[in-house]
Amino acid sequence: MAQTADMNFNDLEQWLNERRVTEIECLVPDLTGVARGKILPREKFTEDRGMRLPQAIVAMGVTGVFPESGPYYDVIDPTDKDMQLRPDPGSVRIVPWATDPTAQVIHDCFDNDGKLVPFAPRSVLRRVCDLYAAEGLQPIVAPELEFYLTARNTDPNTLLKAPIGRSGRAETSRQAYSIDAVNEFDPLFEEIYDYCEKMELNVDTLIHEVGAGQMEINFFHNKPLGLADEVFFFKRTVREAALRHDMYATFMAKPIAGEPGSAMHVHQSLVQVDGGHNVFSNPDGTPSEMFMHYIGGLQRYVPAAMALVAPYVNSYRRLSRHTAAPINIEWGHDNRTVGIRSPISAPAARRVENRVIGADANPYVAMAMTLACGYLGLKNKIMPKPEMRGDAYLSPYALPRSLGEALDWLRKESDLHEVLGKEFITVYTEIKELEFEEFMKVISPWEREHLLLHV
Repeated sequence: MAQTADMNFNDLEQWLNERRVTEIECLVPDLTGVARGKILPREKFTEDRGMRLPQAIVAMGVTGVFPESGPYYDVIDPTDKDMQLRPDPGSVRIVPWATDPTAQVIHDCFDNDGKLVPFAPRSVLRRVCDLYAAEGLQPIVAPELEFYLTARNTDPNTLLKAPIGRSGRAETSRQAYSIDAVNEFDPLFEEIYDYCEKMELNVDTLIHEVGAGQMEINFFHNKPLGLADEVFFFKRTVREAALRHDMYATFMAKPIAGEPGSAMHVHQSLVQVDGGHNVFSNPDGTPSEMFMHYIGGLQRYVPAAMALVAPYVNSYRRLSRHTAAPINIEWGHDNRTVGIRSPISAPAARRVENRVIGADANPYVAMAMTLACGYLGLKNKIMPKPEMRGDAYLSPYALPRSLGEALDWLRKESDLHEVLGKEFITVYTEIKELEFEEFMKVISPWEREHLLLHV
């Protein structure tokens, strides 16, 4: 974790002074993971230590629209009231690409009674982590985030293409784990690593994934909230760096037809707050009952929670058979065809890897979702299905096939509502339903090609 993690406000002021910061980007992640907020002069930030924004700013769709009526306004005040945003000192990072010394600080959202706004993504993750803390447990996570580099694309009707590398050519074949393919973009990745170092982001391994121009970055394991912050910052950083090298970086789940989709695999384990023992392993090194219950919870609840981690119509294009993405929630040891994988590890590092989460998911919501499902497995002592020892792609689909179906499943799963918060589920499903309705108004090229003259 970055050195800033345990900061208080006095430490924050010293940190800003040491770096001669003159401006502060006051950020709050919305439901899509977009950075909303204001840019304040340093003096104004120090004086106020917070700001106000309308409640709905963190509860809008990816197109920026809001419902006109309905259950959404049972949670969001129709008079468009303000919420109070308070900075988290431990989230402060420098903005390495800014011309003047500028810092960015993530804020938490509070209502006028001083309570966390329940539908803000960071609040939801805090809520789930608090449930574990009440059990004397600390979740530990490690995300692996895939993304594509593409040539600039200013026309939405034009297909995305791989960017031109140092050789002057674009990739046309799959280059999984190729060092030379990564080196094609050395100038970009040198800048990304430089930015990450200045921001104290704990990124680990960079690899070339299967798709043309597809990369993956791994993060060191740590506590969920801090790592969700790092993924939030990293997405912003990669997009900025790519633009400076005349390309795009996209975290769409399925940006290019015929190429694999992009995921955010999340490794997770639980340690005791007192003593730090990994509760997924017994003293003799064998898998514990809690390990099995956690997997059971993922199997039981992840299908109903898919709208949270496959949040767009595009997300479901990734979740198809034999495309390096799971189609069900089978589990197995060292088996990459399943939705829940247990990697090879020492007993002290025993963990599960949730492989169904898309790269397009909001990192706060994604980590809250997978931890919530595991928590319900622990509380309800759910045993998993027998381990899948073969190819899980040969098993039937067990995940929703579309956003509309996923929203129906989520609305019906009351156990998840209790853990994640009913207000959050209401706001989230109403926004996603609106996005789905907007998408259904668009006529695709496939429809014009195959239906125009044939039906």
